[in-house]
Amino acid sequence: MSLAQLQRDFRAWLVDGSDDAARSFGAGAAAGLTVYQNNYRAQLVGCIEQSFPRVHAWLGDDAFLRAAITHIDSHPPGAWTLDVYARNFDETLTTLFPDNPDLHELAWIENALSEAFVAPDAEPVSIDALSAIDWDSAQLRLSPSLMSRAATTNADSIWTALQEEREPPDGEMLAEPAGLIVWRRGFTSCLKKVDALEYEALVHLQSDGSFVALCDMLVDRLGEADAIAKAGALLAGWLGNELIAGVDHIASHRHQSN
Repeated sequence: MSLAQLQRDFRAWLVDGSDDAARSFGAGAAAGLTVYQNNYRAQLVGCIEQSFPRVHAWLGDDAFLRAAITHIDSHPPGAWTLDVYARNFDETLTTLFPDNPDLHELAWIENALSEAFVAPDAEPVSIDALSAIDWDSAQLRLSPSLMSRAATTNADSIWTALQEEREPPDGEMLAEPAGLIVWRRGFTSCLKKVDALEYEALVHLQSDGSFVALCDMLVDRLGEADAIAKAGALLAGWLGNELIAGVDHIASHRHQSN
């Protein structure tokens, strides 16, 4: 047997306890191999626990362990480092608990906070740089660490309470649609719930970047007078939170028509 085949058989045993794989190691090998399989599973459970401590606290030990084992059975490691192993654990939770959107959003928060921490660095735009910007042609570049999703529950309040070791509130649906954003500010991953309009504005900027197009979208939603004030307030908040990592300039449609 080649070394490569031996490695494949050993991996097959670790993943699913394959009898065929065990036989390739000789008669009676299964008992000894069990030690390695137990260690394999324990390490992966530990990896998931480390990545999702608030989800663990919210679910409880038994339910969390069942979810972790389900994930391990269906998602064997495929990367060179275990640091990324638990990234799609939230998908397993969505499958196992389809009627618990608070859990889905809580898991997304934990994963996004971890991802934001290792995202590429970017220097935020300073307030002093604003005077030199031509807003008619400005393309805003958001922080590469920024992630967002629609929010339907109070998962952010649950996460904050668990993080602060307080009794978390019961999960409940929001009265109005909102959004969750996660990004890194300096060396700290940040979480914020935003209203539906700000969430839509950030999603728009991530896909387009044009400040003029953002203003046009706000005019459609609010009318011209309120849109100007809203655009200014949003921009000030994003700059203050270091969400804007750069401003590029392109030839705008307004300039081209003159």
